[in-house]
Amino acid sequence: MTSSQDQKKAGAGPFVLSIDAMGGDRGPATIVAGIADSAAKNPDIRFILHGPAEELEKLVAKRKGLADVCEIRDASGVVSMDDKPSQVMRNGKNTSMWSALDSVRNNEATVAVSCGNTGALMALSMIRLRKLKGVNRPAIAILWPSRNPQGFNVMLDVGADIRADAHDLLQYALMGSSYARNGLALRMPRVGLLNVGTEEHKGRSELKEAHELISQAASEGAGFEFVGFVEGGDIPGRKADVIVTDGFTGNVALKTGEGTASLIGDLLKEAFAYSFLSRLASLLALTSLRRLKKRIDPRRVNGGVFLGLNGTVVKSHGSADATGVSAAVKLAFKLAQIGFTDKLAARVASTATLDHDGGAFEAKDGTTK
Repeated sequence: MTSSQDQKKAGAGPFVLSIDAMGGDRGPATIVAGIADSAAKNPDIRFILHGPAEELEKLVAKRKGLADVCEIRDASGVVSMDDKPSQVMRNGKNTSMWSALDSVRNNEATVAVSCGNTGALMALSMIRLRKLKGVNRPAIAILWPSRNPQGFNVMLDVGADIRADAHDLLQYALMGSSYARNGLALRMPRVGLLNVGTEEHKGRSELKEAHELISQAASEGAGFEFVGFVEGGDIPGRKADVIVTDGFTGNVALKTGEGTASLIGDLLKEAFAYSFLSRLASLLALTSLRRLKKRIDPRRVNGGVFLGLNGTVVKSHGSADATGVSAAVKLAFKLAQIGFTDKLAARVASTATLDHDGGAFEAKDGTTK
């Protein structure tokens, strides 16, 4: 395995990822299949796999070459989807989720990946990794398919905390723009604040206050452009690259989008199966349909990133198959490559360091994040 000091530097490899093997609905075999797929595609990935050692050793042994890049940490306990976060915080020390987070805490790995219980994972992440100084509420950021050239928009928060005041929303704008800049290579991300209308007089009081704070930060060189209030229809649109909202609204929007995409898929299948001519039309349109499926396939962007912690955590969908797990690992690997944890910490620390002369929103090391 690579030393923790070497692999934490941006641009240096290989990179060690900490994997919770027991969190998914489909069991550890799917997790192992997903990381094996990632390992086959990239020789710079190493894994610390957490779960019952005897079971994981058998699964890893079936995947050619995986044992050479995978260290197994025995953890007999499992956090189920029904477990309450408070129970896990009290009694979860021997679980694979706890063990996976501790590998990041101890600088043995750069990013943790889990398909497990979201509430428990966030609660444990806050306890084991701690919040970055200056962050009141961490957020979960996701990539949403969009009409923008980069193909995706960043949206946060989508469920880390149902509450968010004006200052929290400002932090989300800063963290979201940092994610867009580093994850999507956008030099000047456009940030929009989700509301029930685009007029400045609309919305709750905290949204109006947040509008002023984010606008001020943008005007003082925060490294992003603020486009003001945006509506639900702008989430997959071209108006903004980063959509900022509270966790309650974001989670409802996310689940609604997932449900709508599933409904459209089912309706298309029914439509093409309606008659012989429609089935023939489906064959003629097969290439285009496959392209559409790939474009909107949620497995390709599987992985919400926990922002605002002293360490990076990627939350994969609980029902993810091997393809989805591989996508989450790919995202974690990319974040490890660019040294995202350090860049985000610098971004948050820089909120009180506005350079009014040069217009750059500077971090403590003098670089823009």
